[in-house]
Amino acid sequence: MAKKNEWKNREGVVYSTSSDFEFNYNKIEEATTLPPQQQQLRVSLDKSGRAGKQVTLVTGFVGTTADLDTLGKSLKNKCGTGGSVKDGEIIIQGDFRDRVVQLLVKDGYKAKRIG
Repeated sequence: MAKKNEWKNREGVVYSTSSDFEFNYNKIEEATTLPPQQQQLRVSLDKSGRAGKQVTLVTGFVGTTADLDTLGKSLKNKCGTGGSVKDGEIIIQGDFRDRVVQLLVKDGYKAKRIG
């Protein structure tokens, strides 16, 4: 059974006269997660656009969003603070750069402190 709003994803195809036409949707495939030894993670401090509050940013993760979410949750738990995972970045509230780098290296990731 087709979804009610599937026509919204057709990107410009309005009508086809072919009787055997079937629209192929462009599905974005997520990259497979690289092993921790091959990850090049960068840990930096950021406060732009955050009302002057400092956050620790972890960028450079290559993999699925589920794996990024689990890594983010683990880092937040080990730092004992809040945060989120958005747009391929892990955001941890506060300045925890040194601690995050230590935790990532302990888990086998290649992590670099920036700034």
